[in-house]
Amino acid sequence: MHVVVAYDISDDNRRTKIHSILKSYGQWMQFSLFECNLTDTQYAKLRSRLKKKIKPDQDSILFYFLCACCHGKVERIGGEKVRDESIFFV
Repeated sequence: MHVVVAYDISDDNRRTKIHSILKSYGQWMQFSLFECNLTDTQYAKLRSRLKKKIKPDQDSILFYFLCACCHGKVERIGGEKVRDESIFFV
């Protein structure tokens, strides 16, 4: 599944921890935005890890799920190039 993760974390220390966790699951696209291609298990682990690090009364994390059709319609102008993580065997 393709998931766009946006976060608003009030504390610098917590924000750094959230950023580090997300870096291991996806690609950093904007200051508080990651794109992730995840399995159901990876999503569950990611969500659990993030939930343990935030203070729900001060912070928020949003998960936007894109279907394959919608993902193909994403338009990009400038910014970070999307990594191609395809594996080819010859």
